[in-house]
Amino acid sequence: MSRRTVAVVDYGMGNLRSVSQAVMHVATDSGLDVIVTARPEEVRAAERVVLPGQGAMRDCMRELRDSGLQEAVLEAAASKPLMGVCVGMQMLLDHSEEQDTPGLGLIPGRVLRFRLEGRLQPDGSRYKVPQMGWNQVSQSAPGGVRHPVWGEVPDGAWFYFVHSYFTRPEQAIHTAGETEYGERFTCAVARDNIFATQFHPEKSAAHGLALYRNFLHWNP
Repeated sequence: MSRRTVAVVDYGMGNLRSVSQAVMHVATDSGLDVIVTARPEEVRAAERVVLPGQGAMRDCMRELRDSGLQEAVLEAAASKPLMGVCVGMQMLLDHSEEQDTPGLGLIPGRVLRFRLEGRLQPDGSRYKVPQMGWNQVSQSAPGGVRHPVWGEVPDGAWFYFVHSYFTRPEQAIHTAGETEYGERFTCAVARDNIFATQFHPEKSAAHGLALYRNFLHWNP
């Protein structure tokens, strides 16, 4: 019987250790082996793919392309469950304001920078960019259907964010979760077999682990 794997894509720009350890932690009853790989053939052979990302989007896109992994990720996005995390989510859209960077174009929309200079939070403190901390996430249900990767995670659960840019999908149907930091913005996107989050599930305690577990069992 062939080996069933979930590939965490290693193109040199992700928080690989914490992401892979979190996925391994929840994979014990999934029948899947978790591999961290820089080999396109292993991404192609995997049953599921996790695309992490950390740092500047231009650097992430360059490293994904130069590593030879971009085509394998695009093939995975067309045919199997794929989960993007942080910049790995931003890369799925068409374009980022960060250094005028084209994305993978898998979900129509743009990545925008927070413009919060001089604005105060409700407690009187200034908004800081990057945003670092816990936010409450509202699970969107376009067409009245809540995304199955949320599973048992309650609406309004808290997740951990570190980012200066946020996504704005063109179509509301691709928004799977929203939160607020100066304004309301999309923090989870979904389309067909793709699900992605701006926040870090691996840094978000039990609810974050639940999302990875649900992704491993999701059959889109």
